[in-house]
Amino acid sequence: MKALFIGGIKSGKSRHAESFALQQAKKRPYYLATTEFFDKEMRRRIKRHKKQRKKSFKTIEEPLKLAKVIKKCDDVVLVEDISMWINNMLYHGKAKKIEKELAKLLSLPQDMVFVLNNVGESVISENALVREFCDINGVVSQMLAKECDVVYNVVAGIATRIKPGFCIRI
Repeated sequence: MKALFIGGIKSGKSRHAESFALQQAKKRPYYLATTEFFDKEMRRRIKRHKKQRKKSFKTIEEPLKLAKVIKKCDDVVLVEDISMWINNMLYHGKAKKIEKELAKLLSLPQDMVFVLNNVGESVISENALVREFCDINGVVSQMLAKECDVVYNVVAGIATRIKPGFCIRI
């Protein structure tokens, strides 16, 4: 089983994804944190997230090689979050490896719950790097949504299941 929770920043997607992962777990799920520590504000966010999930998850921190880490997991893995992983890949000059790495990740048999920021509903930036990030995030969101068994769109703290359901084939 693979699930995707997509929504804007502070939409409540992480909270819903955590609850979903806990419900799906056989024992104690894994929390794969992809965020790298860049500044004090990010450290505060991470500390708040850790406090929120208490000891409900086994936490693993890995900013780049997600498939390598998940291969070793024996229960549901919550990947928090894919957008930050895309950011890390761009920052480390690995943009061309994103789709291949994601395909490898999706081919694993482990149950996974993905969290992804929906950045495609805003204006087009004048900054080339931001445009590249948004384009890659959009492609990744389509790949994830296609391969995941269930997809939830989260807005204002409300998660709405959008897959399975009526889908137009393109």
